[in-house]
Amino acid sequence: MDLKGIISISGKSGLFKMVGQMKNGLIVESITDGKRFPAYASHKVSALEDISIYGYSEDLPLGEIYGKLFELENGQKSLDNKASTNEMRDKLRTIFPEFDEERVYASDLKKLFSWYNVLLENDLLKPVTEDDGTEEAEVIEESTSKEEEE
Repeated sequence: MDLKGIISISGKSGLFKMVGQMKNGLIVESITDGKRFPAYASHKVSALEDISIYGYSEDLPLGEIYGKLFELENGQKSLDNKASTNEMRDKLRTIFPEFDEERVYASDLKKLFSWYNVLLENDLLKPVTEDDGTEEAEVIEESTSKEEEE
């Protein structure tokens, strides 16, 4: 799943899209209500594409977790963030059996499922397609280098 430009701000509920930059921070827009406001350097901002779930052997990026959850739920909503911790752990265990249960807290699970549902409701969970233009760029680079050799 492509989570580029979607952020969480500590102390603010919900998720936000980054819409601009200013000298001392970012301009963000709430995904749920569309209101814009500045997020200053003093706010703790986390990009969803940089978040991973702890695993015993390796950590799994949030985008991959959401991709597997999207497939498991057939593109429908998942557990509510008010579900029991055991239900959330069981659901996560079905898509990521090796997640580290000691380091993934109940609050993390609530955010995981809450964010998934918010992203789904606002049509922001889009699978990453294989044809993202990188292959075309490689072909152009190859033809350019061949022309330079001649």
